[in-house]
Amino acid sequence: MTAAERPFASRIHVGFTLVEVMVALAVVAVALPALLLTLSQQLDGLRYLDDRRQAQWIAANRLAELRLVLGAKGTLQAGQISGREELAGRSWFWWSEGEETQVPGFFRYKIAVSDQEDGQASPIQMLDGYLAQERPGNGR
Repeated sequence: MTAAERPFASRIHVGFTLVEVMVALAVVAVALPALLLTLSQQLDGLRYLDDRRQAQWIAANRLAELRLVLGAKGTLQAGQISGREELAGRSWFWWSEGEETQVPGFFRYKIAVSDQEDGQASPIQMLDGYLAQERPGNGR
């Protein structure tokens, strides 16, 4: 007897039942929001790392400017200065504070960078750099 000749009640049912479909949809309904939350967190983390990278460039540029000033003038000044730069279509704000160390002629510069004008208290990136100015008679 072939499957087509068997009575309807004795045929093997092929396919999913309504309960199986409902369970599968419940699993998808639970897993999909968790997946979207994880993806959102990854994107936020990526954006934060990109901001840190750009802020690091601003700080490194500021330290390079200080080196150029040292090379041109031969002297450095202590104190605090601030400024604003454009990078990647965004405005970045930096604060640079120079202080002379215990070693004569050596200066420590602390550079803070933020994407907000009032962000000095919580900068995105901090950079410390040390520069030495030439001392007369020693060549360095």
